[in-house]
Amino acid sequence: MKLASLFSGGKDSTYAIYMAQKQGHKVTCLLSVFPKSEESHLLHHPNLQWTKLQSESMKIPQLTIKSDSDETNDELLALENLLQTAKDKFYIEGLVHGGINSQFQKEKFETLCSKLDLIAVTPLWGSEPEQYMNDLLDSNFVFIMTTVSSDGLDDTWLGKQISKSDIDTLRQLSDKFGFNLNFEGGEAETFVINCPLFSNSIKINQAKKTWDGYRGRFEIMDAELNYNA
Repeated sequence: MKLASLFSGGKDSTYAIYMAQKQGHKVTCLLSVFPKSEESHLLHHPNLQWTKLQSESMKIPQLTIKSDSDETNDELLALENLLQTAKDKFYIEGLVHGGINSQFQKEKFETLCSKLDLIAVTPLWGSEPEQYMNDLLDSNFVFIMTTVSSDGLDDTWLGKQISKSDIDTLRQLSDKFGFNLNFEGGEAETFVINCPLFSNSIKINQAKKTWDGYRGRFEIMDAELNYNA
């Protein structure tokens, strides 16, 4: 099937493309909705402007739109407009997204796909969190943490590239503090800097950390594709 991908640049949306391709689908475009602020319950916010580098590295064109408000209905309307554009321009038959266990997101996206006569594809749905995190690394996905907002996660995680030993540490922290190990509850967000889909890795030249004692973010200020690696 020809698919559009709901794309945030994080591990889940990128790995969903990887798995969809393994299942024989063709991802013909990336759809990125820029939320009005970081308070969105449906969409990712930090570093979205740098998804253009990931799009270029994957050689998959990207369609973007900005939501007028943080209301879920407004964000869904923006996504609906993007999906219609993707249908008209790329003749997509479905939408792939990186949902793992959020019924809220799954139902919203399935309802929208139904309205537009599209099929929702969720290759990560129901993945066991620790196995999934290890599968990412085993598949040569290189990603950093760009936000944290949970007890047990401090500013030392911001900008950190996640390794196997980090997953062990995160599992222990998730057991102690009760957050989702795969971060789907918004406990943290990620940004993929290299994976098998990329022709070139992403080099972060400048970034800024902010930390208020509980929440923090790693904001990429300057980045480029690495043509020397």
